[in-house]
Amino acid sequence: MKKSHPIRRVMLATAATVSGIVLLLSLKPSSDPAAAAAGAAPQQTAAGQESPQGGSTQQTGAQTVTGDVVKTQYGPVQVQLTMSGGRITKADTVQAPKGGTSDQKTALAVPKLNEEAVAAQSADIDAVSGATYTSGGYKQSLQSALDKAKAAGGTSGSSGAAGASSSPQAPAAQARTVTGNVAQTQYGPVQVRLTLTGDKITKAEAVQAPSGGTSTQKTALAVPKLNQEAVAAGSADIDAVSGATYTSGGYKQSLQSALDKAGG
Repeated sequence: MKKSHPIRRVMLATAATVSGIVLLLSLKPSSDPAAAAAGAAPQQTAAGQESPQGGSTQQTGAQTVTGDVVKTQYGPVQVQLTMSGGRITKADTVQAPKGGTSDQKTALAVPKLNEEAVAAQSADIDAVSGATYTSGGYKQSLQSALDKAKAAGGTSGSSGAAGASSSPQAPAAQARTVTGNVAQTQYGPVQVRLTLTGDKITKAEAVQAPSGGTSTQKTALAVPKLNQEAVAAGSADIDAVSGATYTSGGYKQSLQSALDKAGG
């Protein structure tokens, strides 16, 4: 067959085309770039999921501390605190006087006391007018909750500097007991004993009081009120209980002597 024969030219052209196609197929990438990108996407998503988990761990620093139950003339009072980073973020009253007029007084006093606890960041809050006993019990339970939080390390700062500054204050927060002088009254001796945390009265009790006959009844009526008022006032500036003037006067004298001994 001649070199210039038409059939020969067609066969050569066909062979060249087939060879070119084979060469292109051999050079094609083994994997699709789009498929490779899709395969990498799940890894990126998994890595992205680690961020929310880390955030939730940091938010678990809040702690709840419940104070002691404080019994008042009208019923028990108990405070629960939510704390974060050493600060009170929320205060709740889990127990409060109820029944009769106590319902109204509790509804009036408790929200104010809760707000003041968060604002003051301590138990140094004012009593609510008309709810003196509830206020006094609230302050005692609040202080006990703060003491528990401090003992557990809940009131320490998050930084090293804050932790260092809190250490020297620890001895001042230790509870101590001081007993006042015996005050002689017309109906018998009166003597007061205080429990203080720092410079604050956390508990007051009469270790001696008039007894016998009607004095026993008057003491049972007056002493709980005087104890509550001493804690609420944080001083000897308290009102005398009606019907127990002599006992009240002796109580205030002994209370003042106890505060003098404590350096208050």
